[in-house]
Amino acid sequence: MRVAIIHDWLVTKAGAEAVLEQLLLLYPQADLFTIVNFFNDEDARMLKGVRCTTSFIQHLPFAKSHYRAYLAFMPLAIEQFDLSGYDLVISSSHAVAKGVITGPDQLHISYVHSPIRYAWDLQHSYLREAKLTHGLKSMIARIILHYMRMWDSRTVNGVDHFIANSRFISKRIKKHYHRSSEVIYPPVALDEFVVGTKEKEDFYLTVSRFVPYKKIPMIVEAFAHMPDKRLIVIGDGPERDAVAAAARPNVTFLGHQPRSVVVDYMQRAKAFVFAAEEDFGIVPVEAQGCGTPVIAFAKGGALETVIDGKTGLFFDVQNVTSLIDAVKRFEAHTSHFDPQAICQNAERFASNHFQEKFKAFVDSALQKRD
Repeated sequence: MRVAIIHDWLVTKAGAEAVLEQLLLLYPQADLFTIVNFFNDEDARMLKGVRCTTSFIQHLPFAKSHYRAYLAFMPLAIEQFDLSGYDLVISSSHAVAKGVITGPDQLHISYVHSPIRYAWDLQHSYLREAKLTHGLKSMIARIILHYMRMWDSRTVNGVDHFIANSRFISKRIKKHYHRSSEVIYPPVALDEFVVGTKEKEDFYLTVSRFVPYKKIPMIVEAFAHMPDKRLIVIGDGPERDAVAAAARPNVTFLGHQPRSVVVDYMQRAKAFVFAAEEDFGIVPVEAQGCGTPVIAFAKGGALETVIDGKTGLFFDVQNVTSLIDAVKRFEAHTSHFDPQAICQNAERFASNHFQEKFKAFVDSALQKRD
């Protein structure tokens, strides 16, 4: 059986790439296709020498630093991959990967991290964040996104089976694509994220890229109103100045840190603070793998990974007041959170579970076709 794996793009190693890594372990004979591949040498190790085919966008001017600027060309690019010689096609898609062209004798299974966020229900948020709400550039962006929605809808029929990375995304698939999907949670590498031997210390932790939807300035501002509470912030990104502007002496910035440092702080933190609305959210699971409770925004994937009152607690609104209230509630019930029980909850999302469930789904789909 010849297998092709389609991935949107290879630029940085994040949650979607963790799924890809496991797919390559499941199907080591597979060929890989992607819009662009700008992995650095360290990240490229996960490809394990697999044959990787890129699109014409790889060779366009400034593609390495501005590949997203070619969004309007990506549907065309993904359709140029010739997959006619493959029996099984697996797309790992949060943008255009699911739009590859397959024939009636091929089985196409699409693992969806999300329908194209900026083209569907999150369009207006993305336009605001990109400052594209008015003017000619805004009009061009809206026309491109309108075209992307039409193309995304049309390509739904080329997928035989959808797999969603959470129940939250399964609902979005149903809403936008009018298709049912199996839920298989993405793999979380928990080997290093284990309960530490040290006592919990008197600080809160957040680890994130500093991008708007992560709400890091909001977290920092909340702790600025709680000078008796200490916050450690690990990460970096475009909102660095906004984060720094909201800080007070009780907030410590460590910038980007290696995995070993992140694990150490996660093991020692009193609680992990997570304010984003994520499709799934791997970092809160990693924190729970360290036996650390999570204070999370009550929307998106966190509702499926955090058990309220047992492995963490929720706040209902993405604002300073709601988060402060959640921290106060947490402080009043810290004895209710057992590190071993929290770690046990995280084990539900370990990589081996992903491999077992994904392979069983694919094997069943292949048998039904036979």
